[in-house]
Amino acid sequence: MQKFILGRKNQITIISAILIITWFVSNLGFKNESIAVWSLIIASVIGLIPIAIQAYQALRVKVVSIDVLVTIAVIGAFLIRNYEESAIVTFLFLFGAYLEQRTLNKTRSAIKELTEMAPEVALKQLKNGEFEEVEIEEVDVGDILLVKTGAKIPVDGTVLKGAGHINEASITGEAVPVSKKKDSGVYAGTILENGTLQITADRVGEDTTFGKIIELVEEAQDSKSEAERFIDGFSKYYTPAVLVLSFIVWFISRDIELAITILVLGCPGALVIGVPVSNVAGIGNGARQGILLKGSEVISDFSRLDTMVFDKTGTLTIGNPKVADIEIYAENVNEVFAYLSSVEKESDHPLAKAVVEYIGDIESRRVEKTEVVKGGGIVAHVEDHRVAVGNVALMKQENVYLSEKVHVDIARFEKKGNSLVLTSVDGELKVLLGIRDQIRPGVKEDLQKLKKLGVKNLVVLSGDNQGTVDLVARELGLTEAHGHMLPEDKSEYIKVLQERGQIVAFVGDGVNDSPSLALAQIGIAMGGGTDVAIETSDVVLMNSDFSRLPHALGLTKATANNMRQNIFIAVGVVLVLLASVFFSDWMNMSIGMLVHEASILVVILNGMRLLRYKL
Repeated sequence: MQKFILGRKNQITIISAILIITWFVSNLGFKNESIAVWSLIIASVIGLIPIAIQAYQALRVKVVSIDVLVTIAVIGAFLIRNYEESAIVTFLFLFGAYLEQRTLNKTRSAIKELTEMAPEVALKQLKNGEFEEVEIEEVDVGDILLVKTGAKIPVDGTVLKGAGHINEASITGEAVPVSKKKDSGVYAGTILENGTLQITADRVGEDTTFGKIIELVEEAQDSKSEAERFIDGFSKYYTPAVLVLSFIVWFISRDIELAITILVLGCPGALVIGVPVSNVAGIGNGARQGILLKGSEVISDFSRLDTMVFDKTGTLTIGNPKVADIEIYAENVNEVFAYLSSVEKESDHPLAKAVVEYIGDIESRRVEKTEVVKGGGIVAHVEDHRVAVGNVALMKQENVYLSEKVHVDIARFEKKGNSLVLTSVDGELKVLLGIRDQIRPGVKEDLQKLKKLGVKNLVVLSGDNQGTVDLVARELGLTEAHGHMLPEDKSEYIKVLQERGQIVAFVGDGVNDSPSLALAQIGIAMGGGTDVAIETSDVVLMNSDFSRLPHALGLTKATANNMRQNIFIAVGVVLVLLASVFFSDWMNMSIGMLVHEASILVVILNGMRLLRYKL
């Protein structure tokens, strides 16, 4: 019966409104006092029933809730025959709850959109080679699935056949379609905008990146910050205190209506709802932008950040070495490039891959007698020419003459932080390449935004040599730069910063830097959706998008400010209402309840502003 009544609170609210309108029309229009009174009595009774049920349920678990205060107040008003007050108070309370639920649902819309994107069916290949639609629960790791244009990718997997463009906004927050072909990785919950793919299931169900994102965001909503825990504890004592105050006022003044009014006005509804709605809206905004904030405690710490520490490779830099500088000492450059590319294709070294990528499509030559020189490079014979590709030490070993100009060029390249690749043909130097990991586009501008948002110290820690790290720090305007650091050195350095009283965020790739991510007050993973990144850190920037970092910091600061605003509004309204009871003639129960419900709506609407937050 209780469930039946509580499930029809909205209908009861509508009936209460109709009865109150009937009272108003009968009393003023037709002067029919009997109908007017009975309308108010029925409105009071049916309006009180769901409120009283909620009060009873709260008292059963030893909680003196807002519903308890309102129930006592309405019963008191009813007993002193103040039916007008009792009817209006119950209607406003129910109507306020309706508006509160409706607006709260909007704050959760980002999360709802995510869960609705979760795939429910898949086209699975049977033993006879045919594809049949099955429930997602029937898909296992290793199954081959068919995805057609417009369909959701049902699992995390690898493309076996086909090509197409996928909208990965649900994972990365970026709506620009991504090209996929054989051996490309795909994520569950993303949408194939064109093409047809056959994929092998690598991870299914809750183990997919998308499943973990939904789980994390839902956990974040349910987690409570220090402010919320304080308010929960405060409410446990505050609500009984209002009851005691009401009794004392009645005992001294013998004015039952005044005591009942205090019960209504003292309800801490806006205080209880204000902080959670800010958190939910902030987390929802982050989810839409490809930023996973793991709970309201993270928001609180992140908003007070003063030091941000970065890993270099893969965070400030792309993590993919490229040819950055080149000097050519040969006339037949295309032929030299053909030799160089052919030799480098024999190696899987990152620098060799960078060289091959830089040269691009060029006719390969036959490579023979390949010899890998440890710590030097490669020596091979290409079409009866002896080709050496490697560092300065290899050139000296091959007795290649390096002129004064070459030495100047080498010094210039090294000063820029390059790794050197020299190429000689038959003992003559032909090409000098400078290869370095490129700084992420836009990182300098993003770091400036972080400074404007109040980050005092920007520090880079890297395993690279100090010269290279210093170069990156100078180019990006960082506060400190430390090279030759192992993962354990980085975590020790973070401990030192924390001992100085600094609130530290560490930004890394979520793999080698997991100790630092776990140790810092805020671990921020540039993880591209990897398992380690999602599980180790407090904040995940999907798709390794550094440009989301300023938005994440600005959002947490806006969310923390929004919480404080809501607390101020809630406490201020209660104080003003209680003061009005004692020091004014115009305050009554109905006006108080109207203002009380309006304050709840105000803090919810204030929290909802975060859904539209932009840096």
